[in-house]
Amino acid sequence: MEPDPTTTTSGLDLGAASTNGSTPTALAVDHLNAGYGRKQVVFDVSFHVGEGEVVTLLGHNGSGKSTTIRTILGLLPALGGKITYHGQDVTKASSRHNVKAGMAMIPSERFVFQDLTVLDNLLLGAANADSAVREQRFGQVYSLFPILKERGKQMAGTLSGGQQRMLSLGLLLMAGPKLLMLDEPSLGLAPSVVQQIFDSVKHLAATEGLSVLLLEQNVVQALRITDRAYVMRSGRVILEETVEQMKARDSYWDLF
Repeated sequence: MEPDPTTTTSGLDLGAASTNGSTPTALAVDHLNAGYGRKQVVFDVSFHVGEGEVVTLLGHNGSGKSTTIRTILGLLPALGGKITYHGQDVTKASSRHNVKAGMAMIPSERFVFQDLTVLDNLLLGAANADSAVREQRFGQVYSLFPILKERGKQMAGTLSGGQQRMLSLGLLLMAGPKLLMLDEPSLGLAPSVVQQIFDSVKHLAATEGLSVLLLEQNVVQALRITDRAYVMRSGRVILEETVEQMKARDSYWDLF
């Protein structure tokens, strides 16, 4: 049964057609409906991500965040609405098409090839790159996560949780993505590791123009690096605010 509509408390238009100043839009989600079979769990969701922008979807487990990005990537069919990626309608596009176009997603579960070495994981990410591009991307990944170079011959499955999360991010960076979607990257990790990963994501957005859609429950860490935040509850976007507006709040409990 569809939940009752929830009114945004920000007074801002949540439509995907809005823009962030003069920043070109990398991703626009317009009145998206999604779910699993006949079970709809995402209702009329709209938001946008600019090029080189970090945007966060905040919300508890079950709020519809993961379903939303799985639908954007093409792993689930949209039940309604529109998804536009760099000006192209990809609402019905396959995940294969979207990945080739530069979308990348790291799920909340550890995403590495555990039976391969760290180096082989990274090489898989750069499978379609020529040698010059591959070497440039190795330099980028190793500068962000030096531990991956040190552990190059180690089996990925024997790394710590934080190191596997770094490797999963490094693997995708080797593919040269334009839009990176991260599902709960702080889950189960030590605060120092979370800080390193989040700082790396912000650096990539600022220096490489990478667009980032971050799904998080850790509000404090997310607000350190995000430009704008949306809050999801019961499958709906109920709020959009800038990071300054979010930080000015006395409490976040009323949002969840």
